[in-house]
Amino acid sequence: MTHRYGFLYFVVLLSLVSCSGLEPRTQPEPLTEVATIQDRGEEDRLELAYGYFISASLAEIDGQYEEARRFLLMAIEQDPDSGYLHAKMAAVLRVLKKEQEAVEYALKSVALDPGSIENRALLAELYSQTREDEAAIQEYRKILELEPQQKRARLVLTTLLIRKGQYQAALQELDFLLQQDPTLVIVHYYRGRVYLEMGNHAEAEKAYLEALKLNESMEPALFDLGALYQVKKNYAAAAKIYERLLSFYPANVTVRERLIHMYYKLGENQKAESQLEEIKRQTSPGDPGRQTLGLIYLRHGKLDESISELNLIVNAWPDDDKSRYYLASAYEEKGEPEKALEHFEKIKSGSEYYGNARIHIAYILESQGRSEEAIGILEKAIQIEKEKVELYLMLSSIHENRKDYEKAIEALERGRKVDEKNAELMFRMGVVLDKKGDKEKAIEQMRRILESQPEHADALNYIGYTYAEQGIRLDEAMDLIRKALKIKPDSGYIIDSLGWVYYQKGLYDEALKYLLEAAKLVPNDPTIVEHLGDVYYKKKMYEKSLEKYEKALTLKHPEADKVKEKILQLKKLLKQNHPESKRSTKAL
Repeated sequence: MTHRYGFLYFVVLLSLVSCSGLEPRTQPEPLTEVATIQDRGEEDRLELAYGYFISASLAEIDGQYEEARRFLLMAIEQDPDSGYLHAKMAAVLRVLKKEQEAVEYALKSVALDPGSIENRALLAELYSQTREDEAAIQEYRKILELEPQQKRARLVLTTLLIRKGQYQAALQELDFLLQQDPTLVIVHYYRGRVYLEMGNHAEAEKAYLEALKLNESMEPALFDLGALYQVKKNYAAAAKIYERLLSFYPANVTVRERLIHMYYKLGENQKAESQLEEIKRQTSPGDPGRQTLGLIYLRHGKLDESISELNLIVNAWPDDDKSRYYLASAYEEKGEPEKALEHFEKIKSGSEYYGNARIHIAYILESQGRSEEAIGILEKAIQIEKEKVELYLMLSSIHENRKDYEKAIEALERGRKVDEKNAELMFRMGVVLDKKGDKEKAIEQMRRILESQPEHADALNYIGYTYAEQGIRLDEAMDLIRKALKIKPDSGYIIDSLGWVYYQKGLYDEALKYLLEAAKLVPNDPTIVEHLGDVYYKKKMYEKSLEKYEKALTLKHPEADKVKEKILQLKKLLKQNHPESKRSTKAL
């Protein structure tokens, strides 16, 4: 059946081409008279279906998709067992942005013709488009069962696995592709992306370099490799990559911006200024092209210069919401909240910056003690941008700060109605449940995240640290935290968790080693500093312990009373051991 429809369509196209010079093409009328004949045989029904199919195909060529849909409905009515017609309808509905209806037809096409790779691919694409990732993954796996050499299906499957956080599974698919063809540049690039997501920088670097051996000017690989060197704080290597990128793509403003950033990091201010002058040379004050200049100044803390450049743009182009948004951000960072509010408020609904502007407004109002106004702003924004998850997260955060945990949970539940699988919403739910005192439900929430994203480092760490904090299931806690650390090896918070497990196991030398490393990465976290105080206390290094406890207080430890009690007890101990000691008690 599939081949007959396809062949007839080809014949029709040939006839159109051969007659195009003789007279204008007209769309044939549907065979309405024949359609009224009752009890026609199968041959007549198929002939009628072919006629409707031809009309649908011609309508599609002319871009008349609603008309094509109408003819396909009539064709399917005459030939309901044609998988090809159902797939054709699904494709037309996708163009009409009726994805859910398209999925229904695609499902029927697969049921009618389960061996069709094309029909399964269409269904998988529709699932992916409607964010039904698990269903899409299953369809791509079925395609690969039917045809294991399908490179495109395997690549798309890999992107879905990455999106789901299933990194090991993604790597397995990429390894299979490399066994087929080790010269596939895109596969080496994807391996780099996966390892970057996992926080495995060494393997990510190797993969990107392999991709660049095969294609030295591959823009995404160069861009990601430069970003990787930035993360590793290898600014000289990053600068070389961005210089190379700029030589291939001199018009890429983002690369030039990053190169300037690297030059400043390296203290090569003259080179940075030279690149800034190049941007100035190519643009005029007030020109939207100078926006990049304003953003560079903002990024490097040159707030007055940033405000000057962006002000000129918004004065000349009042509808340039991007420039206005970053102008407001510059005022906010400069400590001029009223001017920041003035510009954030000018960004109206319909702008892509509206939701984020409202989040900034809420943050400023909250910091001014105007939390009720902040909540009102967010509630109004949610009415306009119901799908923006960040609004629910910010709303929950404000309720959480007010210790109104029930309302914080309610805000997160509303967000989950928009995106029930959103890991950030689920993670925050766990945190709030923990603060509410329900650690069991908090851990349950984190485990739910791991069901769909088994390599979610923060969820792994949260469970492990919670067990360590309670002094229970320490071996399991160790395993969870070590797994998290493989994914994010440079996370000071995860390293702190590992140190705390060692502390709870009574292995204080190992604990100190990891806690010192964590403190280097996150020097001003009060909990990490307190942990150092605890381990120094266990090692009877009381002076150092007291120093850390006092520092934890200056860093506004969230449980200040608990730390003050530790300081008080430690000072009594020091006084007993060294009566002459007269350390200041100003921290209390």
